Amino acid sequence: MLSFRRRSWGSEAKHWLFYFFIPSQIGQKYGPVFTVHLGHRTVVVLTGYEAVKEALVDQAEEFSGRGKQATFDRLFKGFGVAFSNGERARQLRRFSITTLRDFGMGKRGIEERIQEEAGFLIEAFQGTKGEAIDPTFFLSRTVSNVISSIVFGDRFEYEDKQFLSLFMMLGQFTPPWALYEMFSPVMKHLPGPQQQAFKDLKGLEVFITEKVRQNQATLDPNSPRNFIDSFLIKMQEEKKNPNTEFFMRNLTMTTLNLFFAGYVHPFHPLLWPSPNSLPPLILFSHSLPTTAKIHEEIDRVIGRNRSPKFEDKAKMPYTEAVIHEIQRFGDMIPMGVARRVIKDTKFREVFPMLGSVLKDRNFFACPEAFNPQHFLDEKGQFKKSDAFVPFSIGKRYCFGESLARMELFLFLTTILQNFCFQSPVPKEAIDISPKAVGFATMPRSYTISFLPRE
Repeated sequence: MLSFRRRSWGSEAKHWLFYFFIPSQIGQKYGPVFTVHLGHRTVVVLTGYEAVKEALVDQAEEFSGRGKQATFDRLFKGFGVAFSNGERARQLRRFSITTLRDFGMGKRGIEERIQEEAGFLIEAFQGTKGEAIDPTFFLSRTVSNVISSIVFGDRFEYEDKQFLSLFMMLGQFTPPWALYEMFSPVMKHLPGPQQQAFKDLKGLEVFITEKVRQNQATLDPNSPRNFIDSFLIKMQEEKKNPNTEFFMRNLTMTTLNLFFAGYVHPFHPLLWPSPNSLPPLILFSHSLPTTAKIHEEIDRVIGRNRSPKFEDKAKMPYTEAVIHEIQRFGDMIPMGVARRVIKDTKFREVFPMLGSVLKDRNFFACPEAFNPQHFLDEKGQFKKSDAFVPFSIGKRYCFGESLARMELFLFLTTILQNFCFQSPVPKEAIDISPKAVGFATMPRSYTISFLPRE
């Protein structure tokens, strides 16, 4: 059973940031469960698969609350599906999952939208005519259009000014997360990059609010066009319920939650720099065996004359293993999202370190290396791993998981079906350190050429 160990770090406090983002090292020193003081707050940190599973799965109900995270609490204030608690969280989560399924998430309907968007992405890469480019902007626009089609009912043209302004705000959201979590009572009053980050998030809220206003003006209760319409209809149905959770603030914040998650989760793994290899897309330009194996599977299963389908995945074990390894190593949300136990206990806030699970040596032989063999058996067939938890586990897992999995497979296979890659710089000259590590891991920019396959 989990036991909470009180540990005061004293003189080690100056190393807090270094240790906190290398959970395997601190876990080796203090064990899988330890206490950290975030300034005025006390939280419990869980590292490794067994500790995280025991809390989030074996005691799923007790750990189903959402803990405080000053970075997001400042904007969301407990509203919306992602950062709410209690009955509000339950109602909004149930409604969101049902509604997203109604609009095709995880089904053929959304697969067709992803395939269509993949076609626009290929056209954009073809338009570069082999010049070295930073693929970040291309990929982020593509995946954001998928969630936009569900939430807003339509996609944006890639050069749409409003669309571009959204990416300026999303791309700049890299506040000094750890420091803000520790010293938010002071830092929220001080100048610095955190103020611009919150200004950008506020700009996203304004954008969502305007979209809601537009939907209200043209709403047909008998024919919902998107997630916003469905929420507005639910609001009308419950307008006489004094305890309803379906009101404007929750609509705005839930829509912002979905759009933000749809932007961050799917495309970051394709860009992530690993310490012992290269960002996956650059990896393909330097690792000919990896590229050749995926090209062979694509040519054998899909061919060159049709678009990849999600059902193809079952016949492409090596490609599936590479995608899982990309997600494992990408470690997009290394600290998870804070949990709060919903029953009285001495410690109420818990950080499940998902990054420590994805690098648990009991499940992955070489956790610090990018190695697709982590997900292949001795016969070269794909094998699952209980420690593969990039979308968290338990009652508050990311319900966009099925969408993200489908996007990663279809986008990556479509890109590799059409292109080979070439890096303008040698492997050893690439800066492999992350741009920022906080709530999300932000990769550095790099350039790569997309060359048509012969």
